[in-house]
Amino acid sequence: MTRLCSFLGATLGGYAGWYLGAPIGFMTAFMLSMVGTGVGIYYGAKLGKRWSGE
Repeated sequence: MTRLCSFLGATLGGYAGWYLGAPIGFMTAFMLSMVGTGVGIYYGAKLGKRWSGE
């Protein structure tokens, strides 16, 4: 469950970062996407651990 939540968090976080950075420029979208991916992995794993009872 932790890996699934991490994957979903990375996907959603990366998309959100890209969406926020795209109006500014390509490199900004890329950088915010990477930050969003990292944040999504962190909180997705945290949520997955909570749900699975680890």
